[in-house]
Amino acid sequence: MSSSTAPTSSTKQSATMVGTTNAANSAKQAAAKMHRRSRTGCFTCRLRRKKCDEGKSACRACKHLGLKCEYKRPMWWSNNEQRRNQKEVIKNIIKRTKLNEKTAQGVAMGTNTPPSLCHSMQTADTFSDGISCTRAPSVDSQNSLDYNFNTATPDFYNSSMPPPMFAPSFAHPGHFAPYEIDIKTESQMFINDIPTRRDSTISTFSHYQTPPAVGHIYPTDNWVQQDYFESRRESFTEEPLDFPIFDFPTHGGFSPSHQPTIQVDECDQHLLSHFLENVMPSVYPVLETNQPGAARADVIIPALESNKAYLHCCMSVSALHMKTTQGLQGDEIDQDIYRNRYATVQQLTQSLFGDSDHAQTLEATLGMIFFPCSVGRFDDGLVDIPWHQHFQAVQSLVHKLDLPAQMVALNGQAHSQPPFNMTLASWIDILGATMLGRTPSFADTYREKLIADASSGLAELMGCEDRIMYLISEIACLEALKNENMDIVQLCAHIKLLGEQISLTEPPQGSLNSAYSSTGEILPRQLRRNMTAVYRLAARIYLCSLVPDFDRTSHSFVNLVSALCKAMEYIPAGQEGFDRSLVWPLLVAGSISLPDSGFRNMFAERANALGAAANFGSFGRVTELLNAVWRVNDDNLAKGNTQSVHWRDMMRQKGWDFLLI
Repeated sequence: MSSSTAPTSSTKQSATMVGTTNAANSAKQAAAKMHRRSRTGCFTCRLRRKKCDEGKSACRACKHLGLKCEYKRPMWWSNNEQRRNQKEVIKNIIKRTKLNEKTAQGVAMGTNTPPSLCHSMQTADTFSDGISCTRAPSVDSQNSLDYNFNTATPDFYNSSMPPPMFAPSFAHPGHFAPYEIDIKTESQMFINDIPTRRDSTISTFSHYQTPPAVGHIYPTDNWVQQDYFESRRESFTEEPLDFPIFDFPTHGGFSPSHQPTIQVDECDQHLLSHFLENVMPSVYPVLETNQPGAARADVIIPALESNKAYLHCCMSVSALHMKTTQGLQGDEIDQDIYRNRYATVQQLTQSLFGDSDHAQTLEATLGMIFFPCSVGRFDDGLVDIPWHQHFQAVQSLVHKLDLPAQMVALNGQAHSQPPFNMTLASWIDILGATMLGRTPSFADTYREKLIADASSGLAELMGCEDRIMYLISEIACLEALKNENMDIVQLCAHIKLLGEQISLTEPPQGSLNSAYSSTGEILPRQLRRNMTAVYRLAARIYLCSLVPDFDRTSHSFVNLVSALCKAMEYIPAGQEGFDRSLVWPLLVAGSISLPDSGFRNMFAERANALGAAANFGSFGRVTELLNAVWRVNDDNLAKGNTQSVHWRDMMRQKGWDFLLI
C-alpha cells in the first residue's frame, strides 16, 4: 500500500493560552457503552422473542413466569424439533400461570365476572402443530426453521376482536433492535506543552424504534394471547436465521455481558455518531434481513472497538457521507476525510510491513474497499488509493490466513459457517474482476465450490445464490481468455457450455413473488430468490456479450433486458429497498438497453423512489456511467451505427476507477 502526507488540524483554545497542540494531542479517549438487547439475552427470552433485561442468575421475565433462565447455550437450541418442544413446554407453563391468575381473580371478583380470554377463544393448544389445516408448510426444505415467533399481525381478525400489541419487528433493513451508546469524551488543555485543565463530557447516542400503536394495547405480560396469535400467523412470514450464518471475527471472544469501549479522538466524536446513525444501518441490508442485528453486533461494533485501522476507515467514510448528504464544503470536512484515510493507511502499512495482525488488517482493508461503495459522489474530487490496489493486499492476507483452503474444507458440511471476511472478499473479487476484465484472484476456489455445489455464504450476505456467483467468476475467466485472443471456436463452445450451466440453475415457474408478506414483513428467502433472478439474467447478458460480433439491437438481448426489468418488479424499491444492492446487474443490463427500452423508465422510477440516496455511492456512480454510455451509443444508433461503446471503455475515457457493486 502507498500513502501520502495527510493534512494536520489544530484546535484553538481561549485567549489566555500561549500555545496549542494539534487535535490528536488535545483529545483523549472516548468511551462507548452499548447494551445489545436483541441477541445477548437469555436463550429462553430469545426463543420467545422477548426483550430480556439480562438480570443476574435469572432475568425478570423468567422469574415472573417461573421459567428456567439459561444464558449458556442449551442443547435444545441447535435442534429444530427440540426447540419446538421447548417452546411448547414454555407455553404450557405460561398458560398454567395465567390460568391460576385468572382463577384467583375470578374468585375475588365474584361469579358475574365474564370468562377470561383463555376460555372465550381458542388457544394455542387448539391450533397445535398437529392440525394441518391451520398451518402452511415451510417455504423451503424440511430442514429449514419452519416456525416463526416474530411476525406481523394476521389478516383474519374480525371486527369484534381488537388486534394485540406486538413487539416491534426489526426484519426490514435499517430496523435494528434498540440500543444506546454513551460517548464519553475527555479533553486535555495544554499551555506551553504543559497539561493543565481537563474537561469531561458525556453524550448519548441511541437508536430505538418505537412500536406502532395499533388498536387496543394489552398488558405487555399477557403471553397467552400473544402466543395464540403467534401460533396462527406462522405461515405468513419467514423467520430470520437464529444460528450464526458466518464464522464472524472473534476479537478476543467477548462474553454476552461485555460492554465494548470505542476510543476516538475528540475531533472524531461527531463522525462516530454520524456513522452509527446514518451509515452503519445501510451497509449490509441483505444480511440484516437474514439475521437482524448481526452486522452491527458481530461485525461492525466489535471491529470499531478493537481494530484501530477499521475505526479510522469508518470515520473517513462517515466524513465523506456527511460531505455528500449535508452538502458540506471547505477544508475542514476534507481534512476529516484525509486525516482518517491517512491514519488507516498508516496502520495498515505498519501491519503489512511488520507481518502481524493479519486478520485485523484484512478486516480493515476490506472496509477500505467496500464501505466507499455506500458513500461519496463520482465527482467528489478527493484523491484516494484505487480499490484494486487495496485488493492486492487482501489477496496476500487471504493466503496468509489460509482462508481459501478453509472454504474448500467446508464443502459437503451441512450448516457450515464460512469465514465472514472471506465471503466478503469473494463478493468483491468476483464482481471486481468483471470491472477490470480480469480473472478473479480466487477463481480456482470458486470452481471447486461450484463442482461441489457448496455454499460460501454469498446469498446470505449479499442476496445472490452462490452458484450464480461462481458462474459469473467462470464468465470473467472466459472474458480474460478472450482478451488474450482465445480461438473463436473454443470461445463459442465455452459460451454455450456456461449458458447451459446457467439454465440448470433456473427455478420452477412461479418462483418469483412479492418479497413482502400480506402484513408487510420482509420474506428473506423470497427476497434472495428474487435478487438471484436479477443476477442470473445479468450473468446471461454478460456471457452473451462475449459472442463475436455482439449486437445489442438483436431480439435476444432486447428480450433479456426486458426480462430483467420484469424481475426488478419483485425487488423492494425506495430507501428501504434493495436497489443499491443490485448495482452490478443494473450496469450490465442498462449498458446495452436501447433508447426505447423499458429499462430506462424503470431505472428512472426506482432512482426517483430512492430520493437523495440515488445520487451517491455506487448507485449514483452507475447512474452517471449509464448516462454517459447512453449519450454515445444513442447518438451512434441515430446515425445507423449499431456498434456500441462498452461501459468499461467509457470508464477509462472518463478516468473513473469505481468498484460498482
